Amino acid sequence: MARAEPTFSAHLLESISRTLGNNLTGSQIGKILLDSKIQDVDPSNTKWKRIYNAFATWQYLHKCSNNILVFISNSLQPVLFIGNEQQFHDSRIEINKRLSFAGIEVNENGKLRKVAKSTTITEAEQRANRFKHKLESRNIHAHIFKYCGPELLVENYFHSVFEATKSIAERIREVTGLTTDGAQLIDTAFATDNALIKINSLQTSTDRSEHLGLSNIIKGIFGLIRNPTAHEPKVKFTIEEEEAIDILTTISYVHKRLDNIRT
Repeated sequence: MARAEPTFSAHLLESISRTLGNNLTGSQIGKILLDSKIQDVDPSNTKWKRIYNAFATWQYLHKCSNNILVFISNSLQPVLFIGNEQQFHDSRIEINKRLSFAGIEVNENGKLRKVAKSTTITEAEQRANRFKHKLESRNIHAHIFKYCGPELLVENYFHSVFEATKSIAERIREVTGLTTDGAQLIDTAFATDNALIKINSLQTSTDRSEHLGLSNIIKGIFGLIRNPTAHEPKVKFTIEEEEAIDILTTISYVHKRLDNIRT
């Protein structure tokens, strides 16, 4: 038998029920209650009260929150949001703000995991956007947030990295007027014999080595990240939080070097 999870307070149960009620249809509520083995005790009531009464009754009878958590997980399965990915992320964030007070969150796969409990509203809000908060603490370049702000807000690591890598090429095109992409763009922009972008005076071998080093870093980012993410389905190209932070930090470094370029 699974371990009994602690019960939710009435206030937390109500807040969760209201959030779920905003995102589910009546028929979905009935089906997910059935799938979660929770009795639909008040099917004619408003959506959030219907959910709340079903939850409260189940929790009172069983003295735990296990099946309530099953319902929450079932209601946030990605397959239910095909064609409306933004709603999935918005719904997950709002539920996670509330679940954080119980030390639980729903990940991008719709699975539950334990986290440190929130004790204040500010902490709960920061937890929901902790990815962005971690990047800000590293003084990540503003171009990262410009190009992938919505993806960061919903902690979408895959698309955050993908959009951030595109920001480098776009910025170089804006500066140079070139219209190419990928390695061809970088080789033309950084060519030492006729550089359209210079990160130093290119007067010494050390200057040229540094200059080419940055161009190789950029091409490496394209080869390692942008090309695979552009061609592989998301389910086959997994990027976790810490990896995404490391990659975005590298991209941020490139943008900071580009801040001081000579043209």
